Amino acid sequence: MSRWRKAQELAASSGIDTLLVTPGADLRYLTGYAALPLERLTCLVLPADGDPTLIVPALEGPAAAASGVDVEIATWGELDDPFALVTELVGDAATIGIDDHMWASRVFALREALPGALQVLAGSLVQQLRIRKDPDEVAALRDAGLAIDRVHARMGEWLRPGRTEREVGADIARAIVDEGHVTVDFVIVGSGPNGASPHHELSDRVIEEGDPVVIDIGGTTELGYCSDSTRNYLAGGTVPSEYAEFYAVLEGAQRAQLDYAGPGVTAESVDAIGRTLIAEAGFGDRFIHRTGHGIGQETHEEPYIVEGNATVLEEGMAFSIEPGIYLEGQFGARIEDIVVCTADGLEVLNNTPRGLVAL
Repeated sequence: MSRWRKAQELAASSGIDTLLVTPGADLRYLTGYAALPLERLTCLVLPADGDPTLIVPALEGPAAAASGVDVEIATWGELDDPFALVTELVGDAATIGIDDHMWASRVFALREALPGALQVLAGSLVQQLRIRKDPDEVAALRDAGLAIDRVHARMGEWLRPGRTEREVGADIARAIVDEGHVTVDFVIVGSGPNGASPHHELSDRVIEEGDPVVIDIGGTTELGYCSDSTRNYLAGGTVPSEYAEFYAVLEGAQRAQLDYAGPGVTAESVDAIGRTLIAEAGFGDRFIHRTGHGIGQETHEEPYIVEGNATVLEEGMAFSIEPGIYLEGQFGARIEDIVVCTADGLEVLNNTPRGLVAL
């Protein structure tokens, strides 16, 4: 069964008469079309009962057709009103589901065009499908994981004292593409004290001998699936004793989470396993973010591995396990792997060394 047909069934069971989905991961997931988010309206009109239509600007018609979508395509010209076309296709639908990523300008235009319909957020509906990866999706994530592992394996080519974070980051970005991604989603090079900021990215700081360096990198492959992996390196010299102490704690916490996670346990319990060990070692207030996030056609999606998320993990769910410890003004560390729940355990998609790598 096609993905959009499954979405129709969920919409019908949720009391939604029609789904409206604009460019983004949901549209690509449902149709295979990676539409550009342009000022001209592109919108999938997916009734709970009936055939869907993909509305695209005439300029984008050939690209939509070339993507191989298995839905009817309706184009509109420069002088046409695309919202009138949406209204015609929606008909007398009483409840319309709107995708979570729709621009506010689109939402307000649709409210004006369809004043009699109740409009509700429907992102969680599509997420029910996206949260469980099928075998082809797992294979795509596996390939993405191997690609980013190849970049980490080459870190010694670029990371050394005397270079700036920005210089190293530029080399890493080129390698992300060279090793199998079509886009670079992010490059974090956090050297010395900058490693204590989880989302530091890059700066002109010169890497010094003996600096611990956090490298968190990811990209998107041609199939539209994302990679994301964090490793930690020592740029020559000797590791600071305090760093070695907390790094051992971090390794133990992540290992415990990897050993524990799998189908049948809750997302929040995976977080608690590592967080408890880190807190018992005296670094609880230095673990300042959730343990992980789901991954697929977006780097961050459900399920989130965090306190308060009682979602029971199931086969096909893919997510990161990435505890971190951060000592402000000194250094930090994070160890991140992407994993997928199997029928009876866990497949780890990143397999470069998790210990501190001395370069």
